[in-house]
Amino acid sequence: MRAADTAVEGEARTRDGVTLSYTHTPAPDGAPRIAFVHSLALDRSLWSRVTERLAGRAETVAYDCRGHGRSGRPEGPYSTGQFADDLSDLLDHLGWRDAVVAGCSMGGCVAQDFAARHGERTRGALFVDTTAWYGPTAVADWAERAAKARGDGLAALVPFQLTRWFGDAFRTERPALMERLARTFTANDLHAYEATCAMLGAADLRDSAARIRRPVAVLVGEDDTATPPAMARDLAGRAGGGEAVVVPGTRHLTPLENPEVVLAALGRLTGHPLTGDAGDAGDAFTGRRGAS
Repeated sequence: MRAADTAVEGEARTRDGVTLSYTHTPAPDGAPRIAFVHSLALDRSLWSRVTERLAGRAETVAYDCRGHGRSGRPEGPYSTGQFADDLSDLLDHLGWRDAVVAGCSMGGCVAQDFAARHGERTRGALFVDTTAWYGPTAVADWAERAAKARGDGLAALVPFQLTRWFGDAFRTERPALMERLARTFTANDLHAYEATCAMLGAADLRDSAARIRRPVAVLVGEDDTATPPAMARDLAGRAGGGEAVVVPGTRHLTPLENPEVVLAALGRLTGHPLTGDAGDAGDAFTGRRGAS
C-alpha cells in the first residue's frame, strides 16, 4: 500500500480560528499514530520520504504550521506554545487522543513544547536537528536573518539554505527536489517568516524539556551547523533522551537526507517495526551515539 493510495487532504481550525492544512494517512487498527511537524519556511512535504515508507504501518498526519504552506498566515507574534496548542487542536479534529510527535528543526522546538504542555497526549517524541535554545545571541541572530529576507527577498537566501540543509552530493543528485524546496521557501509570506524567526529567537525550552515525562529520542546530522551535535546532546540530556544519535554524512534536514534512520528511531519509540523486516528496526538505527 502506498501513501498516495490512502492519503486524505483536510483542514482543521485552531482555537483562535486559524486554518491548518494537513495530510492524514490511515492505517489498520492497532497501528501507531504519529504526527509530524516541519521546519522553518518549508511545509509538510519535509516528511514525505518518511511518511511514504510508513504507509500501512502507521497512521500519520503531517501538516503545515500556521504561517506556512497552505495553512492560514495570521499576523504575529508567534510562540512555540501557540504552535504546540495548534497541534493539540489538530489532534482533536482527527479524534486522536494521543500520538508520537516528531519535529525537525523549528518543528522540533514545537514538539518539545507540545510534549511539555500536553504530556497526556504525547506517547513519545522524536526531536530531529533541533535545539532547546539557540544561545545567548539568538534574538539578534534571528532578527538579522529576518531583516535579510526583508531587505534582499527570500530568493536571496535560497543558496545559503540549500547548502545548510543538505550535503553536496545529496544536492547534486536531486535537482528536482532542490527546485521544489526553493519554490516552497520563496512562496512564504514575509510577515509570517519574520514572526517565526522572532519566535525561534525568543524560544528557550531548556526548563520545559526537563518536564517531559514520555520516551524521547534525539537525532542530529553529523554535519549540521544550524543545530550542531552539541546542542542535540544538551537537549537529549535535559529531556531524558539519553545520548543523542549523530547521523553520519547528514546536515540539517535528516528526514529528507536519511529517512531510514528516522524510521528506525520511530520504530523504537512506538515499539513497532517501521523499517525493513519485522525484526530489524534496531539494526537500521545506524547513527553514532554521542559522537560529534
